[in-house]
Amino acid sequence: MQLKDMTGQKVPQVTFRTRSGHEWVDVTSDDLFKDKTVIVFSLPGAYTPTCSSTHLPRYEELAMEFFERGVDDIYCLSVNDTFVMNAWAEDQDLQYVQVIPDGNGEFTAGMGLLVDKDNLGFGKRSWRYSMLVKNGVIEKMFIEPMKDGDPFEVSDAVTMLRYIDPNAVLPTDAVVITRDGCPFCYKAKAMLEDNGIEYVELSLEAIGLTALRALTGRETVPQVFLDGKHIGGSDDLEAFMAAK
Repeated sequence: MQLKDMTGQKVPQVTFRTRSGHEWVDVTSDDLFKDKTVIVFSLPGAYTPTCSSTHLPRYEELAMEFFERGVDDIYCLSVNDTFVMNAWAEDQDLQYVQVIPDGNGEFTAGMGLLVDKDNLGFGKRSWRYSMLVKNGVIEKMFIEPMKDGDPFEVSDAVTMLRYIDPNAVLPTDAVVITRDGCPFCYKAKAMLEDNGIEYVELSLEAIGLTALRALTGRETVPQVFLDGKHIGGSDDLEAFMAAK
């Protein structure tokens, strides 16, 4: 099939059947798009591997970067019912991205991106894409190429961020392996915080000494990783920061 690019056109006018608490709430296209700048990224299904591990989490991670650049809302849309989408949002611990259930596929069909996933037992689903919409008009679309499987090459959060701001500098991905009561671990975390770097903390007790050796070739903590690169302990981190 030929995938449709609706750049420059208005989004489809539909009513989404959503659930808030124990109540049904109808949400219209105007409610979502009118007088706002929004990002929509659409995917084949809640809980599916790429959607859960990469596509949705990265938009959530970069949400503040988008908001600082004038985006009002970020929507994750899928041809799933509202109960599934709400459960997925809760499991993903979303704070910024809002999930939109296109249960009947009306919006996706209006976008020209409703495809057959019968081979997977999914029925009709959305092709993977993202778009920037201003006051209901589509400014830019990133549609995945028509290939076998589930391509994920252009609808990601980083591509969208770089479209909005080509000079955007991505936040540093930081991981610190620590153990309870370690003063050098406190020192390393304080340095990251002082430099405005958010980090994920992994405890040595949780991963074990064997994993620490395999990852770093060392048996001491802390061990710091920045953007996938092993920096080392607190002294190594201090030297790295001083050289920047």
